[in-house]
Amino acid sequence: MKISKILVSQPKPTSEKSPYYDLESKYGVKVVFRPFIKVEGLSSKEFRKFKVNPADFTAVIFTTRTAVDHYFRLAKELRFDVPDTMKYFCQSQTVAHYLQKYIQYRKRKIFYTENGKVEELITIVEKHKKEKFIFPMSDVHDIKTSLLDDHQIKYTPAVMYRTVSNDFEPGEPFDYDMIILFTPSGIKSLLSNFPNFVQGDIAIGGMGPKTIEEIKSHGLRLDITTSAKAPSIPAAIDQFLAKAQREELKKQAAAEKLAAEQAKKRAAKKAAHSAAPEVALSEEEKARLRSEAAKKAAATRAAKRAAEAEKARRRSEAAKKAAATRAAMRAEAARIAAEKAEQERIAAEQAAAERARRRSEAAKKAAVTRAAKRAAEAEKLQKRREAAKKAAATRAAKREEAARLAAEKAAAELAQRRSEAAKKAAATRAAKHAAEAEKKTAKKATPKPAAKKATPKKK
Repeated sequence: MKISKILVSQPKPTSEKSPYYDLESKYGVKVVFRPFIKVEGLSSKEFRKFKVNPADFTAVIFTTRTAVDHYFRLAKELRFDVPDTMKYFCQSQTVAHYLQKYIQYRKRKIFYTENGKVEELITIVEKHKKEKFIFPMSDVHDIKTSLLDDHQIKYTPAVMYRTVSNDFEPGEPFDYDMIILFTPSGIKSLLSNFPNFVQGDIAIGGMGPKTIEEIKSHGLRLDITTSAKAPSIPAAIDQFLAKAQREELKKQAAAEKLAAEQAKKRAAKKAAHSAAPEVALSEEEKARLRSEAAKKAAATRAAKRAAEAEKARRRSEAAKKAAATRAAMRAEAARIAAEKAEQERIAAEQAAAERARRRSEAAKKAAVTRAAKRAAEAEKLQKRREAAKKAAATRAAKREEAARLAAEKAAAELAQRRSEAAKKAAATRAAKHAAEAEKKTAKKATPKPAAKKATPKKK
């Protein structure tokens, strides 16, 4: 098996020190980086359907840098200001340091594992059970959620991004001798892009138990995977290519050895013929030799025909197997398409039901709002009426009070005038009495004139 072109279903490394580049220079192969899947973030409208409010939580669990990106992206779209008191629990130190892209790094609120294992992360999380955890994740859940459930950790899963197929362009060549896959979604994307895919001599590599299980479930042959001697995929590819190179060298050596032996035999035969004396053969001997040569030729032809028949049988079996594989792949593709259609139908029905429920809730809410508005208006009208009555009563009371005060004032003024008139009359009478008394006093003091003698009246 000669390998010259390798497809790695991952993004191209940003560093020039990637081990894949070492494989290119060591074995003279070409490594092409092309992801079979891509990550799409959920919009804020889609995220709101899950009815998860990031403001309700005091801690976040991060397992990948992708989760970090989409958490802060959605927080911005939802206009949620992440508080400084938020705590972050990261699966690795790399993820923890990546948080510096969005927040100020503080040790007292960022926790991470030393070995990058989920079990250690859960141990750290268990020490902070009083926190309210939100777990940003993809639509494809993994074993981490079940481990959290097993340890009775209260958390809320929040799907913030999804994994979708990165389709090949029409006419894009597919001439690879080796394909390296890392996720079950990548295998599904491969078979979705090429429904009639036949593995043949193409070497397939996979990493992770679920990926390996998915490869085998589609009847594909797993040639490369990680092991104790090759803990990483580049190491496993190196091991495979070294073995293939050794086998190729052995085949070349065997072919050269066989060619040398055949050349040696031909030379020996030629030398024997040239050295042998000419012997006159009888007709019977010649006939026997011709008969033996004919039998040998017939046996050679029969063996050749048998070999060709065996090759034809093998080709037929391979064609049948390939046809069965293609049929199974088509059936699987049809099943997946049917499942997808059914899921889309169910999603459409759920969306329609959700829209109807929302419309019903909106109608109910509008009715309640209208009733509340009418009640508020009635209450306002009643308050206005009561205020008008109260104002009228207040005005009447003020008028009565003013009339009472005016009457009291008039009575007081009348009494005052009467009092003044009485005082004046009393003063007048007193003055009159004083004048009269003074007159009497003056009259008494004046002497009376002498009385005139009475003149007798003439008779």
